[in-house]
Amino acid sequence: MNLQKIKHAGLITIPSLFTMGNIGCGFFSIMASINGQYSKAGWLIFIAMLLDAFDGRVARMLNAESSFGVEMDSLADLISFCTAPAFLTYYIALQYNAFGAQIAFLFVLFGAIRLARFNAMAHAGKSSKIYFTGLPVPAAAAVLVSFALSYNIFAFDANGKIMPFMQSYLPHIHSAISFITIGLGFLMVSNVPYAAFKGKKENKDNRRKMTLTKLAAIAIIIALLFKYPQDVVFIVFGLYALIGLIVFIFKAFKNIGKKDF
Repeated sequence: MNLQKIKHAGLITIPSLFTMGNIGCGFFSIMASINGQYSKAGWLIFIAMLLDAFDGRVARMLNAESSFGVEMDSLADLISFCTAPAFLTYYIALQYNAFGAQIAFLFVLFGAIRLARFNAMAHAGKSSKIYFTGLPVPAAAAVLVSFALSYNIFAFDANGKIMPFMQSYLPHIHSAISFITIGLGFLMVSNVPYAAFKGKKENKDNRRKMTLTKLAAIAIIIALLFKYPQDVVFIVFGLYALIGLIVFIFKAFKNIGKKDF
């Protein structure tokens, strides 16, 4: 019996190592932003995202899920996907705004609220595998970080890999980054549903069609990632944030129209 407990404790430690790596990436990303190493700071956050994607999967694969791991994961996300992106965005763009520090803080605060609400819903059994309530914290972080990397390349490296059409839009995005940061913060704490991509289709034919579509989309995205990594991430997650909001508004107006009649 004691051996089984020791074995289970050892298994729980394995996914926690990924979470610890996530925390480490977030911490050193903050340090890099403070020291003006913006590219390093951004890529460290992306590495943290990869580690975050693996810890839960490894835990489920080893049957080593625990409440400790869930809480640890949220604390890691607060550092790597709330605080670190806020620091990076502040030093890249927000420091030139009179309220830049306050805007960066709001992003961290809304991210913390989003994570706390997610945990509370999970503990109460109210979470869904089909959609997230509010923009997921890693998605909001990905928008800010990918913009920061693109703008840093645009500003300091004339030979950097930037999509031609993005070059003309980046200065405008830089000018609007305060509103984008606030908007992402509000989307995180909103009730807007965002696809979780976890639900399983009942119909086998539909499942095959969806699988083929996903594989084709993934192949295109991967091909573009090799040439324009930060631009692709910005576009994909930016569209994810916008489409969820647009669908939510459309459904709200559609329901209002039905009530009127």
